[in-house]
Amino acid sequence: MADRRTDDDLLPGLLSDPSTRVLELRGDRADVVEDGHDVRLALRAPESQDRRRLGLFLGADGDGTAYVAVVTEPPAAATDHEDDGRTLRQVGALLGDRDAALFTTALALANWHRVHPFCPRCGAPTEAVAAGWLRRCTVEGSEHYPRTDVAVIMSVVDPDDRLLMARGAGWGEGRFSVLAGFLEPGESLAGAVAREVREEVGLEVHGIEYLGDQAWPFPTSLMVGFTARSTGAELTLQASEIAEARWYTRVELLAAVADGSLAVSSRLSIARRIVEHWLGHEIADVP
Repeated sequence: MADRRTDDDLLPGLLSDPSTRVLELRGDRADVVEDGHDVRLALRAPESQDRRRLGLFLGADGDGTAYVAVVTEPPAAATDHEDDGRTLRQVGALLGDRDAALFTTALALANWHRVHPFCPRCGAPTEAVAAGWLRRCTVEGSEHYPRTDVAVIMSVVDPDDRLLMARGAGWGEGRFSVLAGFLEPGESLAGAVAREVREEVGLEVHGIEYLGDQAWPFPTSLMVGFTARSTGAELTLQASEIAEARWYTRVELLAAVADGSLAVSSRLSIARRIVEHWLGHEIADVP
């Protein structure tokens, strides 16, 4: 509903309407309702103080119910206590499609607003307009739009059909994932895949194919997934990025997950789904 964002009366009107559903975002946390395996956002009616907070119009559903996120101060000391809410990392994989989209969009926008309080052209303060989807310079009137950083993430499979898993520099022992990296200016997505693999592990790849994508608001990224085939298996690691990398057969990967020597990404991440795509089935949940 981008056409509604330019209405200056939109947020004040919605935040005066008790039928509006409000997602209160405190830092990176939101309240949820947990009922067994069912987890959903604890949406509420507007409160008077919401009109003084940063508001983000998130759209409306087929029944006409409007959704607005309001950004408030995080707890003074963040804990995992239930009263402090839950992060998207904690509950994202458990939420339904609507609530996952609301939380993801609200968090991505809030993260962008937090780090763009000043105009990049003149340094003057900016203000949120267009129902939270734009910031305008208070001096020269220039408009600045939400930023999305594109990253590629890929499975690399060798001629023997083994999957490459790597441990990033600074990661804990046993924590492995597929390769990933950010898109550079002037680069195609497939070009970024080939460059990142070449830089990080010294391999040439071919047969690059799009697999899927995922919004990743940590803080404002879009992960674009691919599969790729390597021409060889000899690895030359980029020490600044990769601590270690190994090839796994399907049997070896499942055995390593079972004995705890390999910790794969959580079910929230596209990285997990890329590994499972190669594997041919889901991996049992891990801590």
